[in-house]
Amino acid sequence: MPMTLVEKILAAHADEDVTAGKIVWIGIDVRSARDFGGANVVKNFKKYYPGGKVQDPAKTFFTFDCNVPANTIPYANNQQICRMFAKDQGIKVYDVDAGIGSHVMIEEGLGYPGSTVVGTDSHLNIMGAVGAFGQGMGDQDIAFVFKTGKTWFEVPGSMVVNIHGDLPKNCSAKDLTLFITGKLGTKTALGKAIEFRGPAIDKLDLAGRITLASMATEMGAIIGLIVPGKEVLKHFGQKKAITPDKDAVYEKIIDLDISSLVPQIAKPPKPDAVVGVASLNGREIHSVFIGSCTNGTYEDILAVAKIMKGRNVKPGIVATLVPATMKAWKRLLKEGHISTLIESGFVVSNPGCGGCASGQIGMTGEGQVHISTSNRNFAGKQGAGDTYLASPETAAASAILGRIATIDEVMK
Repeated sequence: MPMTLVEKILAAHADEDVTAGKIVWIGIDVRSARDFGGANVVKNFKKYYPGGKVQDPAKTFFTFDCNVPANTIPYANNQQICRMFAKDQGIKVYDVDAGIGSHVMIEEGLGYPGSTVVGTDSHLNIMGAVGAFGQGMGDQDIAFVFKTGKTWFEVPGSMVVNIHGDLPKNCSAKDLTLFITGKLGTKTALGKAIEFRGPAIDKLDLAGRITLASMATEMGAIIGLIVPGKEVLKHFGQKKAITPDKDAVYEKIIDLDISSLVPQIAKPPKPDAVVGVASLNGREIHSVFIGSCTNGTYEDILAVAKIMKGRNVKPGIVATLVPATMKAWKRLLKEGHISTLIESGFVVSNPGCGGCASGQIGMTGEGQVHISTSNRNFAGKQGAGDTYLASPETAAASAILGRIATIDEVMK
C-alpha cells in the first residue's frame, strides 16, 4: 500500500502495518528529557520502575536549555535530580553549556533522517527539518520510553503544502514560515503531518528548514516534514533520503504562491495573526530578542551580524541575542561576529532558549512592544508586554530604527 512520509518513517520502526488513524507501537531511536520536565521523568521512572534500568543508555539523554545556568532554586534542584539519575544510569547529559536540546541533537547527529525522537520539549517535532519523526510527550510517557525503548502513537493523517515560486531576496525562511502559518491558521493542519514541498523548500538550507519545521506546532500540526536534500544528507553522512510514495493518499493538498511575498510579522497574541511588516511600519518598539529554536542557528545570527556591521541599536532599545548552541556560539566568536553584535549594542548571552523561556535574558513589562524571532507570542509567554514575531532581519532592522521596520529600509 502506498505510504506518506510519516507512515514510512513509523513503519520502519514498527512490527505491524502502519496506516493513518491506526494505533501502533513504535521503537524510539532517541529518548530525551530537558530541564523542564526532566525531574518529573526521573520521579515517574523511580515510582513505576523502582530499581529499574533504562532500556538503552546510549540512546537516552538529558538536555538543559530552558533555564541555563539555573537562576531559580526549582530549576537548580530539577537539573541536579537529572544529573544524579544520569550518573547512576550511565546517561549522557548535555548540560547548561550545550544549548537547545533539539539543535544539539541535529548538530551531533543523534536525531537523523528517518529516525524517531521523543522528549519533554513541545517543539521536538522540529526534527521534521531533517526528515525525522520527533514528538514532545508527557513526563510519564517519557519515563515509559526510558524503560522500554518504545511507545504508541496514533498514526496521523497527512497533507501536502506545495510552495510555488521563489523566495524573494528580501525575505527569509522565517517570512516563509510566518506566511504559511498565517494561511493555515491553527485548524487546517490540526492533528496532521504536513509535507512541505516545492522548489523554494528544496532550496532552503538546514537552518531554514529548522525554522519552518519549528512552527509546525503553531500550525496545529503533529509535525512538519521536509524530505532531506543533499546538504542535510551530507551533514548526517547519508546518501539516500526516505521519500513518500508517488501515489500516496493525502487528506489535503494546499498550494501557496510566494512569488510576491513581502517580509511578514505576527501580531500579538497569536502566531497566525500574520500581516506584512510594512502594514505596521512606524510603530515604536522598546525591545528585540533574536534567538530560540526557531531562529538561533549560526546562519540566523550571522545574518544579523552582517546587518549590524557599522550600525548601532537605537539608544533606548533593549536588544538581546542568544545563539542556539555552544558550537554556533564558538564559531560566531571565532569569526568576530560576537564582537560586532556587542559593539552594535546587543546583549549576547550563553546558548539556550533565551528570551523564549523562563525569563532567561529578561522578560517584557506592561506596555512594552517587543520584537521576537521565537515561535510564540501568547500573552505572558515572554512577559507582560506585546510580542510580535518576525525574522532576524526584521528584528535587526527594527532594533536599528527603534520601530517596526523592514530590512529594505535599513539597506537603503
